Amino acid sequence: MVRAALSYEPGAARWRRAVRPALPAVWGLRLTPRIGGADELALEQQLATVPAEVRAAFVLRHLEGCTADGAAELLAAAGVPDPQAALHASERLGPQDGAGAGTLLGSVEFDPCTVQARPTDLLRRRHWQRWGAAGALLVAVLLTVGQSARDPSSPEPAGRSAVEVAMADPASLVRAPDADWQSSSRIDFTVWPARGSLTGDRALLARALRAWARPGPGVHVSAAPRTGTGPAPTAPQLLYAGRVDDTDVVLLYDGERVVRYTEATGRPTELVFSRADDSDVTTAAALVLTRTERQARFLFAPWVAESTTRDLLAPDAPARPLHVADDGVSDEVARPDLSGPCSNWPALQLRSSERIAEKHAFLLTDLGGLSPVHLTYTPPPGSGAPARQPREATSTAALVSWGHTACTLRSAAAGGGVRAVNNWVFAEQQLPEGAGQAEWLCSRADTWNGPGRALVRFQPPTTPAREPGTLIADARNTSYCSRFNQHVLADTRWNAPSGTPYLLAAGSRAVTRITVTGQVRADATGTTLAVKAARDQSAQLSGALSTGRTLSAVQ
Repeated sequence: MVRAALSYEPGAARWRRAVRPALPAVWGLRLTPRIGGADELALEQQLATVPAEVRAAFVLRHLEGCTADGAAELLAAAGVPDPQAALHASERLGPQDGAGAGTLLGSVEFDPCTVQARPTDLLRRRHWQRWGAAGALLVAVLLTVGQSARDPSSPEPAGRSAVEVAMADPASLVRAPDADWQSSSRIDFTVWPARGSLTGDRALLARALRAWARPGPGVHVSAAPRTGTGPAPTAPQLLYAGRVDDTDVVLLYDGERVVRYTEATGRPTELVFSRADDSDVTTAAALVLTRTERQARFLFAPWVAESTTRDLLAPDAPARPLHVADDGVSDEVARPDLSGPCSNWPALQLRSSERIAEKHAFLLTDLGGLSPVHLTYTPPPGSGAPARQPREATSTAALVSWGHTACTLRSAAAGGGVRAVNNWVFAEQQLPEGAGQAEWLCSRADTWNGPGRALVRFQPPTTPAREPGTLIADARNTSYCSRFNQHVLADTRWNAPSGTPYLLAAGSRAVTRITVTGQVRADATGTTLAVKAARDQSAQLSGALSTGRTLSAVQ
């Protein structure tokens, strides 16, 4: 069985390469694999980037329960040239604990015997029937007319295919029912109803669809990093069409991207693309309709029951109500200043309808993208408590933490395409000489296209309210501080109130021992270490994990 599974690998030898089986096809039904949660999707994306023998090693260890020796023996018998290398590579996949990996592999997303069946979209089916009839008519006309000239008054430019003409028809747009979000288990852009005063303006919708299918020279196109700007693969969904601040705005969604089309007298027509795959109740909660240098206006999801604004640099100040019109359009909201003095940091604090979740409030902030960025907070580990997951940043501790680090969001905005930023307090440390308790923080910015950036900081109790603390490491394109790399070890130099210099170190919850070698030598059990050391003395750190692995300090 393992040998047969390995034969589907694209790089397998031609003599043993097999044809990958397809999902069963049933007329009138759409069959798809079951979709799991965010953890299952993240694991699936990881598995897709490694060779087949590494995936086999991972499954044998965590799903079949084989020992390392048993898995190596089985892989060797199946023809894997280096089973030990495959097993070693598989250790870096999935959650760090074997039980968590086994749980994910046992979910419905990875069950090969389970598919989800549902009827094909009846409205879209009618559209395809209409397009088929139009296509047949077009063929008949072409056969009849032959070499006749094209009508110069036609609004469709020469060279458009019949498919492009059909896709530019406003009648092809998918529109979700108004109350779909109240009964759906999938809460994202697919359940946004079409809103706005111009949803019936066929001319505006046709211009937006034509610009998406083939932008002309008068259309300015921009996109988030690694976001495609090609035509929609299927008929897109209409989210909004209306006039906002003397600008006509159309929002469309194709299952993977959100597209904003804007036109206004005296200004160039714009088409903006943003990733939206794997969006959820928070990352699909709002979209930017219009934006100036200092303000923005948002369209909120239908499940947003309460909207307020707050200043992240004033965590003690209460949130202020934000008026939202019946069609979901907000009043203008102040934007963070991404280049000038950081004197305040506006953020949205929204609350979901009780039909979605009770008392679920969350924070969003505008970093220049089409979707605002979701802000979360992971509290410090408790004694003997399981690993904590990111939480909504609305508690007092979370707001205080973001009061320190809000201004550092400028660096996250520089790369664009940011989806969420999490502040993780991975360790707390009692400082020498009774100087109080310090926090060790990792701020991770996740992008829609995958790569992330992690900033590790040390915050002694004397850190001013709006200051982020001492920067220790800035890791880019990394998995540090994510669910797939939850082990962190960091160090810094610090002077006690007496002036005595110290080397301080701290690790995340799975660190059981910290060792210092070099000109400074020390050893401590637990997650923190403090030793007197002059600043010019070299030191190399390593940590022992509860899993038996060794961890190096982040650089």
